[in-house]
Amino acid sequence: MKLTAGDVAPDFSLPSSSGQKVSLNSLKGQKVVIFFYPKDDTPGCTIEACEFRDRSKEISDKGTKIFGVSPDNLESHDKFINKFDLNFELLADEDNTVSTNYGAWGEKNMYGKVTIGMKRMTFLIDENGNIEKIWGKVKPEGHAQQIIDAIS
Repeated sequence: MKLTAGDVAPDFSLPSSSGQKVSLNSLKGQKVVIFFYPKDDTPGCTIEACEFRDRSKEISDKGTKIFGVSPDNLESHDKFINKFDLNFELLADEDNTVSTNYGAWGEKNMYGKVTIGMKRMTFLIDENGNIEKIWGKVKPEGHAQQIIDAIS
């Protein structure tokens, strides 16, 4: 199943770096940015996360919460957050269920080599839990600005 703008975003419940579980259902009433990224503390993922960190006030001022999702565990997330002073929650999708439901886990082509893994994708979800916009094949640099531009 391929998700498109206008679809109801699949609900989920994942362990968070805050120590709580986060479910999409519990976030209704506010916009949510969910960015899927391959691995904590790797070059592209660090660029993307640090841009979200640096622009988080602009995003939250528009009534929008940011969540990063990767297959890393909470211990890895904690190290990543502490190393780069990240100011938003990271969610652990260790069995790739949520990533698969969103189409962010699967076959990808890197430098001519086909692998299975996390695709760098971002979803903007509206206050009612519907997908407002999807970014596939995200380039980390400048992505936070794309999000800010898209939030109405």
